[in-house]
Order: sequence, then C-alpha cells, then structure tokens
Amino acid sequence: DYLLKYPHTERYHELDEDARVWWVYNDEAKIFDDDSAGEWGDSLDILLVFAGLFSAVLTTFVVETSSSLSQDPADLSVAYLAELVALQRSNSTYMSEVPTTDTSFSPSATMLWVNGLWFTSLVLSLSVALFAVLAKQWIRQYMSIITGSARERALIRQFRLDGITKWRVQTIIGVLPIVLHLSLILFLVGMVIFLVPL
Repeated sequence: DYLLKYPHTERYHELDEDARVWWVYNDEAKIFDDDSAGEWGDSLDILLVFAGLFSAVLTTFVVETSSSLSQDPADLSVAYLAELVALQRSNSTYMSEVPTTDTSFSPSATMLWVNGLWFTSLVLSLSVALFAVLAKQWIRQYMSIITGSARERALIRQFRLDGITKWRVQTIIGVLPIVLHLSLILFLVGMVIFLVPL
C-alpha cells in the first residue's frame, strides 16, 4: 500500500521533486519494465541461439551447393587441353578439321532455385540475428539505472518508454520469429527441390 509506504504529500506540492506520485510511478514502472524486459530478453535469447545454429547449418549447405553454379575448373582445363591437342594435330601433315571444344556452362534450373532459396534463407536468418542483437541493446539501454530525484527518474523513464514505443521495438521483437520461420520454410522448400531429382 503506497499510502503507508511513502509519506503524505502536502496539498499544492503534489508535483514537487519528491512527491508521493513520483515514487508510486517509479515503483509501478519498475514492475512493468522488469516483466517486459525479462519477457523480451528471453524471447531474443532463444531467437539468437536458433538463428545462430540455423545459419551455421545453412551455410554448410550453401557452400556445398554453390559450387554447382560455376563450371568445374578441372573440366575447363581438360577442354582447353583437348583444344591444344587438336590444334597440334591440325599443324601436322595430316590435315583434319579442328574440333572446337564447348566451354559454355549453364547451371541447372534446379540448382539455381535451390541456391536462390538457400541464400535468401541465410540472409533472412542473419538479419534476424542482427535485429535481435540490436533489440537486446535497446532493452539494455532502456533498463539502465537512472539517477536523480524521484521526479527526474520518472520523467527519464517515460522519455525512454516513449522512444521504445516510437521505434516499435515490441513490434520488431514480435516480427523476428515470423521472419525466422519464413527463413526455415524457404530452406525446407529448397531442400525438397534439391532432393526431388535424387
């Protein structure tokens, strides 16, 4: 009970530096902030762990499949050597038509789709990790200790809350799991496309 906890404020002094209203506001704000920041922090910690592990796994898949987007250098070397041999043969006394080697390369549509989906998934996953770290920093700054009179602490806390609200930090924290789910769905779609030809 705040009537018993804090001394009575004289009439016409209700907004003084150490008036009861500021002490009550600060106590209620602390309860609200501790609950909100704890919930946000736990959610962001889980997102960071999952995004980190998922990005690591996804990177291994991307590294393995991205090589299929370019021509194998060994195949290119063999083609050039075959062309050199053909040129040497054409300079000899026996004249034959010089066969040209086809060095053009075009990755399969399947591999283009798979790599496109997986690279997009990786970018989304890393973006979630980035915004989760930023949100944790915003929350840490929001919860940092405020010094001064009860009135000053209340006003600074309200200023910080207005900033958190203006920048829609709670909405950003709420959207991050959706983006991570989208990233996972893109990865799974790419996995299905990758495995169907097998």
